[in-house]
Amino acid sequence: MKITVHAVGRMKTGPERELADRYFERFAKSGPAVGLEFAGIVEIPESRGQSADERRREEAHKLQAQLQSGTVLVLLDERGKPLSSEDLAARIGQLRDSGRKALVVAIGGADGHDKPLREQADLVLSFGALTWPHQLVRVMLGEQLYRIATILAGHPYHRS
Repeated sequence: MKITVHAVGRMKTGPERELADRYFERFAKSGPAVGLEFAGIVEIPESRGQSADERRREEAHKLQAQLQSGTVLVLLDERGKPLSSEDLAARIGQLRDSGRKALVVAIGGADGHDKPLREQADLVLSFGALTWPHQLVRVMLGEQLYRIATILAGHPYHRS
């Protein structure tokens, strides 16, 4: 299953980018052994809409335009469901085993995700009730994707 990260906004050069890149590289190397292929990060610029609703709609439209039929959509959103790493790994493993070919994990812009997009998503996931800066969300997502691959492989990186 190909996994793509869709992000609103650009990641600037710096320590956060280096750390995120390190985890995404680890995932890219370890994922194929468990049937997960890292397809990369798609960055779109933040909308310049006049209102938060307009910005969310425009950003959602850009994401939807890139989704192919049958793609699993996971949104990162503070209103989402908090899952343990084991539970998220099990979900992704089940999707992979059921024959799903593609999964997109979307990081929204400063205004979050559009409500109709949240309703369309296969999973709305939260990294907790706190609001996180975009750069740290990328780091955490990269680490969790790497962790998922190690959990599915039975590798000792994840100790619970």
